[in-house]
This record gives sequence, C-alpha cells and structure tokens, in this order.
Amino acid sequence: MRWTQAIAVMCLAVAAAAAQNTPSAKPSSESSASQRPKSYDLDAMDKTVDPCEDFYQYACGTWRKNNPIPADQTRWGRFTELNEYNRSMLHDILEKAAATNGARDPIAQKIGDFYGSCMDEAAVNKKGIEPIKADLDRINAISNKDQLMSTVAHLHDEGVRVLFGFGSQPDLHNATMEIAGLFQGGLSLPDRDYYLKPDPKSVETRDKYQAHVAKMLTLMGEDQSAAEPDAKTVLDIETKLAQAAWERTKMRDPKNRDHKMSVSQLEALAPNFEFKKFFVATGAPSFTEVNVVPPDFFQQINPLIDSVPLNDWKAYLRWHLVHNVAPHLSQPFVDENFDFFEKYLTGRKELPVRWKRCVQLTDQLLGEAVGQPYVQQNFGADGKERTLKMVQALETALSQDIKDLPWMTPETKKNAQVKLQAITNKIGYPDKWRDYSTVKVVRGDHLGNVQRAIAFESKRQLNKIGKPLDKKEWGMTPPTVNAYYSPPNNDINFPAGILQPPFFDKSIDDAVNFGGIGVVIGHELTHGFDDQGSKYDAVGNLRDWWTATDRAEFDKRTGCVADEYGSFIAVDDMHLNGKLTLGENTADNGGIRIALRAYHNLHPSQQAKSGKGDQEATAQKNDEFTPEQRFFIGFAQIWCENRTPESARVLVLTDPHSPGRYRVNGTLQNNEDFSKAFSCHAGQKMVSQNACRVW
Repeated sequence: MRWTQAIAVMCLAVAAAAAQNTPSAKPSSESSASQRPKSYDLDAMDKTVDPCEDFYQYACGTWRKNNPIPADQTRWGRFTELNEYNRSMLHDILEKAAATNGARDPIAQKIGDFYGSCMDEAAVNKKGIEPIKADLDRINAISNKDQLMSTVAHLHDEGVRVLFGFGSQPDLHNATMEIAGLFQGGLSLPDRDYYLKPDPKSVETRDKYQAHVAKMLTLMGEDQSAAEPDAKTVLDIETKLAQAAWERTKMRDPKNRDHKMSVSQLEALAPNFEFKKFFVATGAPSFTEVNVVPPDFFQQINPLIDSVPLNDWKAYLRWHLVHNVAPHLSQPFVDENFDFFEKYLTGRKELPVRWKRCVQLTDQLLGEAVGQPYVQQNFGADGKERTLKMVQALETALSQDIKDLPWMTPETKKNAQVKLQAITNKIGYPDKWRDYSTVKVVRGDHLGNVQRAIAFESKRQLNKIGKPLDKKEWGMTPPTVNAYYSPPNNDINFPAGILQPPFFDKSIDDAVNFGGIGVVIGHELTHGFDDQGSKYDAVGNLRDWWTATDRAEFDKRTGCVADEYGSFIAVDDMHLNGKLTLGENTADNGGIRIALRAYHNLHPSQQAKSGKGDQEATAQKNDEFTPEQRFFIGFAQIWCENRTPESARVLVLTDPHSPGRYRVNGTLQNNEDFSKAFSCHAGQKMVSQNACRVW
C-alpha cells in the first residue's frame, strides 16, 4: 500500500473454525495442497447456541472448534483459508515459471527467476552478511551530517524507511494531481504506544526488543560489549521518535494529515534535515510544495539530528538495515527475526516453509506480473461481469438508503448522491498491467533482486510527483484476498483473489452471495461515507459538503458506534479502540443494510417465498432456513476465525478492524432485519438496547 494514499480496507480477517467432533487435519506446511473454502457451510454451525444470544458462535462455533490455528499462522479464518488456497495456485504457477528446461516468455522468466532465487536457500545461507556489506561500510564511514542524510536517502531508495517516510500522494485539495509527502516514522515496533505505555507487558516487550536488537547486531559481527549499548541506543532514539509521533486515532483524520507547505517553509521548520539536499539525493523530480504529516513530528525531532552523536545514528541505521533485510539473509538472521517479531509478538509457533514465504514475496514485489497468469487461470471476463452487476445493485440500494434517511436534509442528500454516482468500480485486475521490464532479476542473487524490485517501486512512486493522478492504478495485486475504497480516487476495488468462495459462489443462491461478497461491496461503498471518507467530495478532494446540522447529527451517530465497539473486550483486559475502528465498524453496519436491501430489490420477499421457479425458494427447500436467514448465516461465516492471544493484543493497538466476533455480533445487534429474521426480542444479547445506525 502506498505511503500516503488513504485506503480503507476490509481486513484480512481472522482465523478459526469449527466442525463437529474432533479437529480436522490441516494440510502440512510442507505441502502446497489446499482446498478451496466452502460457501454457506451448515456443518460449520453450532446449533446448540441460541442465535439471538450469540450469533457468531451459532454460525461459526463448529468451524472454530475444528479449525485450530496452524503452527505457521497467527490467526486462521475464512480470509486466511482462501489466501492459502490462492497461495497454492501461485506456487504452482511460480514453480513452472522457475523451471529453466524450456522456453519461457519474459514475464515467466522474470517471476520464475525471482522466485527461484528466493528458493535457493543454500546460496542465501552461503552468502551470510555479504549482500549488505556495502551498505554497512557506507554507514560505518559516515563522518558528518551531510553523509548521514545522504545515507538516509540511499536507504530509503532500498525500502529502509529510517527516521521518516517520503513518497508521493494525491493532493488533498486537488485530487487530480500527485504531490510530494513526508510522514512520521522510523520505528520498528508495531506502534508508538509500544515505546510509551508503562504497563508490565509493554515494559517486558521493550526489554525483549532491546535484547533482540543486540542479538541481531552480534550476528552482523559486533562484539557483545558493543552490541548491548548500541541496542539501548536504538531503543532510546526510537522512543524519542515515538514521543514526537501522533497516535493512530489522530492520524486517521484527513484534516490532521493536511499540512501542505513550500519546501522553503519545511527547511525553516526542520533545518537540520537539509531536506533540499535529501530530496535531490533520493532522485525525486524537482518540486516546490510538500505535504508534511505531521509538522510537529519533524519540528520535535529536528534537534536530534545534531544532538544525537553520529555513532549513535550509525547504530540506529545498522539496526534498521538488518531489520529490514533479515527475512532475506541467512538462516540465523531469519530465525532471530522470527523469534521476536513473530513468535513473541504475535504468537506464531512455526516459521512458514520457504515456498510460502517466496510466493508471498514474489506477489508483493512483482504482483502485476504474477497476477497475469493467475488471472488467466482463475478469473475471466464473466467474473468481472457478474461482480459488476452486484456492484450496481448495491449502488442502487445505497442511493435508496440515502434518499430515505430521516436525519439528513435534502441539501446534503443531494451532495451524497452526487458522490455516490461518481464512484468508479475496479474489478478483478488492472486494465493495463504494470511494466517491470526495467527490474533487473539475476538468478542466484536473492537479496539483490529484492532490493532492485523495491528500488523500482520507490522510484515509480517518486516519479509521480507533479503528475496527474492515475485513477486506473491498483493498490492491491490481483491474487489478494481483500478489497478497498480509496477516497482520493473515489473508487472501490475488488481483486480477483476475493471473488470466489466463501465470498462469492456462482453455484449458490443470491441470498448467500449477497451476505458474502454483497456485504463486502456494501462495506467498501459505505467507506465513502464513513467518519473519514465523508470528508472527501465526489472528485476526491478534502472538502466539507455537509450542512452544519447534518454533520452534527452524523457525528452523534458515529459517536454511538465508537462507544458501542469501545465496550467490547478483544482479549484479556483490552477493550477495542472504538475510535480507531470507527470507520470499519461504520462500513460493516452500513454494508450489511444496503446488501440486504439490494437482495430484496432483486428478490421481493413474496416472490422468494412463492416457490414459482425462484432460485431462492429452491435453496430454501434444501434446508430449514429462509432466504433472509441464509443471508445472515452467509455473512457471519465469512468472519469465522481464531487468533492467538498475542496477535489479538497487537491488533487491538494497530488494526482499524474489529475481530470477527464483533464484525458479526456488533453489526447484527444493531440490525432490526436480523432480529426479525430470527425472531429475537428485546432483552436478548443480539438485540441492542441502544441500537446505533448511521447509514
């Protein structure tokens, strides 16, 4: 995802499952065999549970029991199930492309050699630290501030985002153009709060982090006597950066990310960075204005450039270099990196086998090259057409919803309709594939390939500065199991990877499909009108198109959602952050309403119950559930999951999405159609006493 593009995404959900008696066997992590997930699985349900007391457990209870988290995962759910299935398909594609015993087209050669180099573990282990020796020598040779900042620029080009982030972004007030952007950063732990919270768990984490940094530095060749104080130095510097950084909830608001200034003003704000020289050193095109997010961060850390000794900065840069490339170095680095950042922080018990890591890396760095054979094998024009029809049905339903809102005045409704009509839809894969022909891939040079692919993307992003925004560009690769809405583009995006079971199944009735991919579509559409998306207009500019009265009413309603979800316990004694998750929760609640409305538009309830050749009536005969009940079960089952307690703690602080349980129960307890479908009544847990509704 781009540094500055405000993209609201559906989360790569969760993890867990249930069947009936004993846990089902998981495919070995050594095998690429994986089965496509099933839509609408009655065997996944726990019908001993009252659906009006805990619908999540009712719909997912047996699935959760029978699907423990695999050792190489931190969570396991319907998203990760499908992701593993896609990864097995990519594995087959890349294994064939990596074979050198036949003719290969340029794309197959590039992705095959990239993947093949990654898979050559013996060659990677043999090289040890050698692949980063030139960068280490450059860092160790720094003798003045100019060399410090030029090295920072060089590391940025390789994807090592030390101190801060720098890239391109759509202009918040002229979304047709790209401008330069600077962003707070420079941390290694998942969030600023890890450095600042005083609770025992946070203190323990910092202690273990410092020990981890020292171990990594010793693996690079430092004596233990030097590595331990250097590790403390790294933690001290990152703590100062964290103290200057804004919290995630504050950074969600685009108004807090709106600080365009001239380069001269930036230099006056933070003169010690010598940003004019830095920008030239990165190879960015010439520009005169930059968006600085936030100015306070750069103003506060400006004195550090001079006050922190150069030797301390060199320790910080060495650490960030090795931390960034550790997954691509020899096994000791891979293992130590895994032990802290995966095993300790997220509860992952086992390092994923190498082919899984190499498939993921190839998709990450050469995604639109890998995506071409993937799409050819798994997605065609008919897939686009079917999905587009559902999108259009959802857009019609949202238009009706806006028209009927009792709390919004006609003036704001008119503006909302204008924005809705302007939303564009991107489905499956790009109209024009990205050209990777300038990326040099050398068989046997794994880290070099990674660094050149990252440098290609860094340069591609920087070259956008001063140019028109490319509204046809994608922010996700075609095999990705996800979807997103982009406020500057005012578009919704559905990669081919998610357009299959359990989200969409062409062989199943509309009730289930509208409960699955229909709600996903509705979710993304609603993001255009959530607490942050609603601040952008139809063309993607940050502009207030609301009356003061309507905005106050909107804020009251979103405040209800924030308070409601903030009362939910995510893990142990940690509550969800209702403000951090507000956009996603608003989109969940709005998405399910408009999806059901779209379904009813296509299948009026009397027709669905008549049995006169209607597919829904036929489906109903196959089980005891009505179409509306099938809709809600289909919805709930895309969120079946299990997650480790460790990963749950990380996600509470960093993830704007609620856990699967609350994406189901939190949403449905506000939904009167759900209560009607399952005959729930006041006083039961799935019926909120103070139901929240925005859209």
